[in-house]
Amino acid sequence: MRLTGERELGFVLYELLDVEALCARERFQEHGRETFDAALETARQIAGDLFAPCNRAADEDEPRIENGRIVTLPAYQAALDAFFEAGFGAAHVDAELGGLQMPWTVAQACFSQFLMANVAATSYPMLTIGAANMLAAFGTEAQKADHLEAMYAGRTYGTMALTEPQAGSSLADIRTRAEPTGEGDYRIKGTKIFISGGEHELSGNIVHMVLARLPDAPPGVKGISMFLVPRYRPDGEGRPVIDNDVALAGLIHKMGWRGTVSTMLNFGEKGECRGTLVGAANRGLAHMFHMMNEARIGVAMCATMLGAAGYNASLDYARERPQGRPAGAKDPTSAPVPIVAHADVRRMLLAQKSYVEGAFALGLACARLVDEQATAADETARREAGLLLEILTPVMKAWSSDWCLEANRLAIQIHGGYGYTREYPVEQHYRDNRLNPIHEGTNGIQAIDLLGRKAVMQDGAALALLRREIMRTVEAGRGSTALADYAEALAKALDRLDRVTATLAAHMAEDAEAGLANASVYLAMTGHTVIAWIWLRQALAAERGLAAGDVGVSEEDGGARDFYEGKLASCRYFFRWELPATVTQAALLESRDDTCLAVRPEQL
Repeated sequence: MRLTGERELGFVLYELLDVEALCARERFQEHGRETFDAALETARQIAGDLFAPCNRAADEDEPRIENGRIVTLPAYQAALDAFFEAGFGAAHVDAELGGLQMPWTVAQACFSQFLMANVAATSYPMLTIGAANMLAAFGTEAQKADHLEAMYAGRTYGTMALTEPQAGSSLADIRTRAEPTGEGDYRIKGTKIFISGGEHELSGNIVHMVLARLPDAPPGVKGISMFLVPRYRPDGEGRPVIDNDVALAGLIHKMGWRGTVSTMLNFGEKGECRGTLVGAANRGLAHMFHMMNEARIGVAMCATMLGAAGYNASLDYARERPQGRPAGAKDPTSAPVPIVAHADVRRMLLAQKSYVEGAFALGLACARLVDEQATAADETARREAGLLLEILTPVMKAWSSDWCLEANRLAIQIHGGYGYTREYPVEQHYRDNRLNPIHEGTNGIQAIDLLGRKAVMQDGAALALLRREIMRTVEAGRGSTALADYAEALAKALDRLDRVTATLAAHMAEDAEAGLANASVYLAMTGHTVIAWIWLRQALAAERGLAAGDVGVSEEDGGARDFYEGKLASCRYFFRWELPATVTQAALLESRDDTCLAVRPEQL
């Protein structure tokens, strides 16, 4: 598998996002482009040498139960050990905790290489890092001392245990209970389902972040607390060896991500499951969203890198597969041409490129906001970065998982009949990616979150900030002869988004259900507007690169001119083929169409 090229990573990190500027801040002053590039190269090497080779094997040899234990692909252990030994589990962590103290943006760029090589294997450290980050934010000093360093080093893995069979995405309906023992901890009892990485032998211990209710908890989401529940409790000498009554109730077999063990877990079947409260009582959902929002951005990057894997595979195939002749060819005995010579194949490749590279740049732009929120010198800048991240998170999660899945569909189409077979990797990419519109909150939930909360919170403060940032790019685009038309098209799309938001906000004030009925269309419209903004930013950076002349690139990536002109071609595609969809979407939303709301269940 060809991983994301050095040229693409360098363009997004250094030419688009100016990550080097972060090195002027105290937290990152030990770093520079040299250390960033070394980390990226190490990530590419480990991902290519250890993660990619076992991607298909893990898909064909799912985790299974033998003698009461989960058996995973043996090659996973070496791959994951190499990941943690190279420091990627703690790339962003304080040096005092054994971390590399790198910007989150660079850590995510490194992580993208593992996701592209083997998303199922990478899910184990992704969940562990997320659980550790949440514990770092809300855990007690004792909890941190007991678990943080071990989690970042990969000796202990972590999970999220939210979903229950009867509740699904409705966390207000969870039934897992937490009873005080009188000894400073709690007895946990309940069942959780769809717990990725919930049981395995890849690490010495597993820490579950479990949502449960205290005996006096109020009903609904305001009565949820979070508990740290280890697979093994420590003995008198601090060794995690005492079984904590977390029982595997069964494995869940999925269409994709087959190399990730997915479990149903029973907590406290024998009444001996102990957990400790994380954060404040009845504030568990708010605390969990610290991990959940990180996971949603992570899911978007999973979707993006699976889309990128499919794009690379179909591009290679299109360049190598001879079939047919140009429409104007008169001699039927002439040699067939590679299918990339056919305009419709180039259309499908260009569409994939625009979806995948647009989503990738947005993903790292969101990571850059995480760094701004944490390290910007100015309090206003930190607050604004947080607001922008709030509104972009549902957009990134949903748009990337919808449209990078579409990229995988197009990759199969380019392969023709071969794409529908197990002989080529694109069918697995599609199966793996089909999970991401569901994962960590379905895209319908993301739509309601965007329209019902993020777009209108604080009197629309986050949307106003997003408008300001987009208009800065519009003004820069107006100064370019080649890009001025795109700048105007983006400005008009932004005006449409403002009008639609005002219309729907008024509608929600009258009737919340009716106002939110078409939230998914609103999210799609917002997503296309945001990705158009990202593409105009990339096009402006490409123009600067062309104006600067040949910057020197590796032989693998081709010439700089082709790279930059490819960016401009993708921007042109997105503005001409994709952004116009927002006109129809806006008309539908402004009409307050009630087709889906009005249909009765018995009519379906």
